[in-house]
Amino acid sequence: MMNWKNELGVIRPVFAGPVKGVFTERLGGVSSGPWGGVDGIMGLNVGSRVGDNAGCVRMNRSIAAELCPSEPHWMTQVHGTDVVRAEDVADESVQADAQITTAPGVVCVVQTADCLPVLLADKKGRIVGAVHAGWKSLAAGVIERAAEEMKKAVPEAELQAWLGPRIGFDDFEVGRDVVDAFAARYPSVAAGVKAVGEKFRVDLAAYARAALSASGVADGDIEDCGLSTYADPARFYSYRRDGAQTGRHAALIWIEKEEEHA
Repeated sequence: MMNWKNELGVIRPVFAGPVKGVFTERLGGVSSGPWGGVDGIMGLNVGSRVGDNAGCVRMNRSIAAELCPSEPHWMTQVHGTDVVRAEDVADESVQADAQITTAPGVVCVVQTADCLPVLLADKKGRIVGAVHAGWKSLAAGVIERAAEEMKKAVPEAELQAWLGPRIGFDDFEVGRDVVDAFAARYPSVAAGVKAVGEKFRVDLAAYARAALSASGVADGDIEDCGLSTYADPARFYSYRRDGAQTGRHAALIWIEKEEEHA
């Protein structure tokens, strides 16, 4: 993590090739109340559909955009498996759960609280993608779908992945329906679930690794930040911890333009 102006905390994953990524944390914006920090101020909520003041969200998105070479392509996420080209996302009328691009300077973005953000990049920087992997979309194959679309666009792409902050294994209590959904798609991932009384705990990262492996991403090319949004209220929003009135983080990735990495 490195600090940025206005006390904005960001995590900057490192990728091979001319690729940059950023994950915004909770502080550094202008939102207040439940969308602020733990003290109720300076929240960097970028979610426009969580009850926050629209003007604050616009300002927060502008702050996030200053970290990037261009305006991120904000869309509406629906816990599905649709993948779109970031440059085709004109506004939030577009519904999808993953963005990809081969265009330098175009910024892919997904929003998360407890869901798992997955940033993907070709090692030579020819294509990148951002995936919103909540449990429904993850169990339905959104990561595999994104990797497939990336390899359609760049057949020789060799992908690397970064797994961002999400609800942790010990914090994500679910029912049998969630366990069954993952077991049906990833039957070999025995370590992805554990029983706790009559409920279960699920490890989103374990299933993401299985999805990436199925997509040809080597385990050594997967970097997991290992951070739980639920367990760290000072740094992260969490829907499961705080309820519907909480913020969203931005997971952003782009290919650098030649003049930026020359």
